[in-house]
Amino acid sequence: MKGSMIILCFFALGVGLGVYEIIPVELLPMHKLSEHILMFLLFVVGVGVGADSASWDLIRSMNYKILLIPVLIAIGSLVGASLMSLVLPNISIEEGAAVGSGLGYYSLSSILITKARGEAIGTIALLSNIIRELATLVFVPFYVKYFGRFSGVASGGATSMDTTLPIISSYSGKEVAVISVFNGIVLTLLVPVLVYFSLSILPIIIDVSTDLFG
Repeated sequence: MKGSMIILCFFALGVGLGVYEIIPVELLPMHKLSEHILMFLLFVVGVGVGADSASWDLIRSMNYKILLIPVLIAIGSLVGASLMSLVLPNISIEEGAAVGSGLGYYSLSSILITKARGEAIGTIALLSNIIRELATLVFVPFYVKYFGRFSGVASGGATSMDTTLPIISSYSGKEVAVISVFNGIVLTLLVPVLVYFSLSILPIIIDVSTDLFG
């Protein structure tokens, strides 16, 4: 957990510097700076992955089975978030599913959900998916140790192809990094589809099921 604590400490340090304006924000192009740093990290990871033939051998050996990874992650996220509606009375099953359908992609999902259901649930989606990304950055060593190499990929969700890729590659190996990128691409494409399903189709399914079995 040492590496994770270092990451968390740097994040806390950045928050502190911003809150107390020790470093004037106007002097730092924060968005561009973070974007450039991320691109450099992805470049380094990409070089390492490309040079590791075992990564590509793993992809070839899995064939179509690799599709099960993003599919099962998406299903698990939706089901898990939906179940939270049982303990959160102000959130319906479809709203819980919509929050989970963000899959870590907080910017897009929160905008879509806000437009469909209002700012309150949109804010919950934003915070939930930000926390998912931060938890991945901090707890990947724990996940990998106790739940296997692909647990970090599952936790990262859509972010497994960019922001959480470096730490996933570090603790799960370069061969898993290739699958992580594929997983992130598929889940990113699925986010708007799953948000629409959760808020438009799932309520119909629930109503029909209630009429038939209720």
